[in-house]
Amino acid sequence: MSKHIAFIGLGNMGGPMAANLVKAGHQVKAFDLSQPACQVAREHGVEVAVSVAEATEGAGTVISMLPASKHVESLYLSEDGVLALLAADALVIDCSTIAPASAQKVAQVARTKGIHMIDAPVSGGTAGAAAATLTFIVGGPVESLELARPALQAMGKNIFHMGDAGAGQVAKLCNNMALAVIMGVTAEAISLGVAHGLDPKVLSQMMAVSTGRSWATEICNPWPDVLESAPASRGYSCGFGNDLMLKDLGLAVEAAIGSHATIPLGELARNLYAMNRNQGRGGLDFSSVVKLFLKQD
Repeated sequence: MSKHIAFIGLGNMGGPMAANLVKAGHQVKAFDLSQPACQVAREHGVEVAVSVAEATEGAGTVISMLPASKHVESLYLSEDGVLALLAADALVIDCSTIAPASAQKVAQVARTKGIHMIDAPVSGGTAGAAAATLTFIVGGPVESLELARPALQAMGKNIFHMGDAGAGQVAKLCNNMALAVIMGVTAEAISLGVAHGLDPKVLSQMMAVSTGRSWATEICNPWPDVLESAPASRGYSCGFGNDLMLKDLGLAVEAAIGSHATIPLGELARNLYAMNRNQGRGGLDFSSVVKLFLKQD
């Protein structure tokens, strides 16, 4: 009998990812502190445990999708954490977006215990999680990635191996920093057009086939009712939260300081999303940053 996959973290991303593993034929036992999240997972065929220990007991693979570095370090490195519970040769796949140093710290402890580990943060948003079209951005040994590949392929479409432990996190921060800047300037541009009487939908359609095209114009347009599927058309709900983007930009700034890199636009973007949070939109999709640019009467 094959060992099951333990899945820790059933939020907007983790829940659909666990469900897609079940759809692909994997046996999954999951855990989350949120009872509503657990109930949604059950409705999609995921077996839910009452604790991390129960979820991971006898697991051959553990996948985690958690909000921040402190949650990942606590899950794996605490006295009764997952690395203390797993047998040697088990596989850990952490899909959280965290500080590269945290990923390296957990990976080092895993190595000393004979446990395979990769950091595999994702890109693709909640839509990609639901459709199993995520991009996995991987750091860690090649042999560990090969062990993880069947599970990753059940949840996503693209897999990029970026290097050793922590490299996946560095690449993810680079991607999200670019996304934050692109979303901010797209929101600013559309707002400028609307202030001059342009139709935001027509303007967005033009930009989407011109040199200003981007994920922000074609998939997650920040202006309401331009794209029916975008969070902006649902009150900026059920997307990638502004506070999560702010966290990632903070990590990017920390990484830049540590490597003496220069990221002036990244630092400006961090301030932009901090302003958006301070205006009460921290829990909304990060495209709500457009509200900072609305014309004031």
